[in-house]
Amino acid sequence: MLNKLKQIKTAFNYKNSPNIGDFAILKSDILGAKVSPEVTDKLQNVVGYHPLIDLDKLIEYPEGSFGRKYAEHMKRNNLQSISISPELEDIAQRNVFALRYAVTHDIFHALLGFDTSYAGEIGVLAFAAAQNYSKSLKIGLWFAKILYPIVAPRQIKAIIVNQRKGKELGQKAKFLLGYRFEEHWDEALSKVKEDLGLTEIQLSQQYSSLG
Repeated sequence: MLNKLKQIKTAFNYKNSPNIGDFAILKSDILGAKVSPEVTDKLQNVVGYHPLIDLDKLIEYPEGSFGRKYAEHMKRNNLQSISISPELEDIAQRNVFALRYAVTHDIFHALLGFDTSYAGEIGVLAFAAAQNYSKSLKIGLWFAKILYPIVAPRQIKAIIVNQRKGKELGQKAKFLLGYRFEEHWDEALSKVKEDLGLTEIQLSQQYSSLG
């Protein structure tokens, strides 16, 4: 109990940290987000891997490149890329899932074409849940399917469509959480999507008619 209180105090001390990833990884560490041994094995490629992302540099990449698309998404929504303070490196090493999911969340938005609305967020969440990253994400999706239509009733149709699209993309795509996206910024977005199995999907008439 004392250890948990200490963790909570530490997290709040980092709430206003200039490194935007600090609070996210500490919060996840407190909640004890766990993944299966199978997922842990698939994440070995990104243990300790969180290079700095320079959005000002990426925005200068050629039109149609993956890095340019990501930077445009971030700047359009006034978002900052994830970074971790050096003193939290031990937590980053221990909780690879928490760090990598925080880092890739906005990358997924740009890669999958989901905006930052409630409808866009449920698309990303449905994708991650379908990729079987953790049980906590599936629980989060269950709550989102109930709450999002209530808080954003005008987005109900888009929420239904994006939830279905995210799920189908997640089931078809390769395991993205262990992919080193940061080494492919200069590649065409279309090539990255093709390499990862993110081909276009045709939703059933029931869902496509909702749009």
